[in-house]
Amino acid sequence: MLKVFLGDMEEAIYNTSVYFKNDYEDEWIIDSYVKNMIRDVDNSDVLDSGVIDSPVLGKIPPTSISGGVKTLILVKFEPNVIFNVSTCGDNCSKWLLDICKNEDRVVNLRHVMDFGNEEFEIEIINSKKIVHNMDEFVREAILYL
Repeated sequence: MLKVFLGDMEEAIYNTSVYFKNDYEDEWIIDSYVKNMIRDVDNSDVLDSGVIDSPVLGKIPPTSISGGVKTLILVKFEPNVIFNVSTCGDNCSKWLLDICKNEDRVVNLRHVMDFGNEEFEIEIINSKKIVHNMDEFVREAILYL
């Protein structure tokens, strides 16, 4: 389940780009799940562990993918670290939910992310409540953001 702490969280990694640059592993990039994330969010294709083909930037290293995808990769592969997912756009929300389908992840969020119109389960750590849709999520989020 996705577990979200809303608002400032001292222990959360805020600068996910720097963390990613120093800690990512080549095998993360060539993981089929990650390739699909990169294709969906950045509209780019992984050619190998060190080269991604972006329609906007051309051939780029993994450190040049969007901040949102970097954060998603970190959430997937670093389950014991809390990341600020406010670096992610709304196009990353479905991936956050998917990563947490079978595994718990704690993330920090400092804005109201749009998780779409489908039902979901997110635990709001601040209140210990589980929300199931955007209406419930917004009602909780406004208390802490």
